[in-house]
Amino acid sequence: MRLITDVEQAKIKLLTERSVEFTLIEPTATGLQKSIMDATGPVRMYLKEKQVHDFTVQHQGPNNKILLEARLVEPFNLIKSISSLYRPQTKKGDPRIWFTGLKKYAEPHDILAILTYNGILYVVNITQLDIYQLLEGSIENPFKDLIESINRESTATAKELLDLLRNIAAMGPVPALLDADTAVGRTLETLLGININSSRNPDYKGIELKSFRDERKNRKTLFAQVPDWGISKFKNSAQILTAFGYDRGDDFKLYCTVSTIIRNSQGLKLKIDNNLGQLIENSDKDNVGDFVVWGLEMLHKRLLEKHNETFWISANSIVEDGKEYFHYKKVEHTRKPIVSQFDVLMEQGLITLDHLIKRNSKGRVSEKGPLFKIKPNALNLLFPPSALYDLC
Repeated sequence: MRLITDVEQAKIKLLTERSVEFTLIEPTATGLQKSIMDATGPVRMYLKEKQVHDFTVQHQGPNNKILLEARLVEPFNLIKSISSLYRPQTKKGDPRIWFTGLKKYAEPHDILAILTYNGILYVVNITQLDIYQLLEGSIENPFKDLIESINRESTATAKELLDLLRNIAAMGPVPALLDADTAVGRTLETLLGININSSRNPDYKGIELKSFRDERKNRKTLFAQVPDWGISKFKNSAQILTAFGYDRGDDFKLYCTVSTIIRNSQGLKLKIDNNLGQLIENSDKDNVGDFVVWGLEMLHKRLLEKHNETFWISANSIVEDGKEYFHYKKVEHTRKPIVSQFDVLMEQGLITLDHLIKRNSKGRVSEKGPLFKIKPNALNLLFPPSALYDLC
């Protein structure tokens, strides 16, 4: 996919702000002429994760083609369309996708968003549509109705929880249930009627609760994840360090950033193989080449595990006569990322990887990463922005 322009990024941000999950695709001139588009890795992953279609279990040939109801979004109209999902008989049966009416709807190299709602696939021309005017303007339109419906469904539980927290805040300072660092969370969960247990599942209908005596600070690190050593040429971080490290004081280090856009000073670069569903790190050394691999599905899972929907709840701690009280005051609400955007942002160089490996003077190798990080100006392309609420 070509690089997304600043204007297109701003339009994408308007969708992610409303918790709309989607994937992106770019039709080529040849594709529009032949009525065919490659179902790229991000498209395949999105359709699979949304339980719309799984190309991996689809057989080749026209008899196995899947047809789905679709709509092409125009400024004040939704054009009826049919989406064709198939694998041709020729070659390897590379996955294909098409929408009837697309030739008149898009120009070559337009950026199109594909999203699903109530069993229908919607195509949104990010390049051509005035998305800001459609969503923020006073004139009602079908696209605005669609996005508002998606947003309402995705935020219903959060609104329910927020109402409960406001009721608790209205109680004023409440006595801590125990004398411990965990009291701020235990007390709140008890007030919400949540049983205290060791389950790793989210606390309230899929929402994780994190309570603090002081406010949490946001970070730009997404998550840490080692490669899949079993399918990688190098089998551990020590081998990476030996191949590309350098002396710094008493330590031998490899502290560097790697992206898909340019090679760094160590000659390292990332690339995505959509056919294999892999993120690959490559060296410009002839005797090394591709040396470590991450499965994209594994990275998506890690992203969701680390950044699912969460309420970060700040409480004032008040101590009177040796007894602690909590007045729950503020909430920062973060939601899970738009997973299908992860691969796109990697390809755009907006998500990068940091190696933090070192060997000390005693020969011990330690690895703090690899850390997957997102550039500050791209946060709202992956995450719906966090919402801040005053409870009282």
